[in-house]
Amino acid sequence: MPQHLGYGTGRRKEAVARVWLYPGEGEFVINGKSLEEYFPRQTLRDQIMQALEVAGSTGRYRIVATIRGGGISGQAGALRHGIARALVDCDETLRTELKKAGLLRRDPRMKERKKYGLKKARKRPQFSKR
Repeated sequence: MPQHLGYGTGRRKEAVARVWLYPGEGEFVINGKSLEEYFPRQTLRDQIMQALEVAGSTGRYRIVATIRGGGISGQAGALRHGIARALVDCDETLRTELKKAGLLRRDPRMKERKKYGLKKARKRPQFSKR
């Protein structure tokens, strides 16, 4: 396999995506599967492609990624973050456009912890008068 052009690590919620960019025609290999196979939901695929569209690099690279942890939504966000970072690693001039679009910022929102005496983080048990 040829030397990679760029590498980026993306994170979102509990998911971590490691992304490598190779010269290619826009194909994806995610944990050994294609983009359509790994992310069947179109909204998630659109979210992933956002970084490439902002950079104007759609169809320029072969993207190889390994994703671990989290759910499908967090994994899509992590992959988008990883692609954006890999694009900057590949071509530093894309930094301003990607930063303006907010794609280089790690989404800090995490699941709130469950508190004792409650059913979830904020949901209370049903109130009973008697």
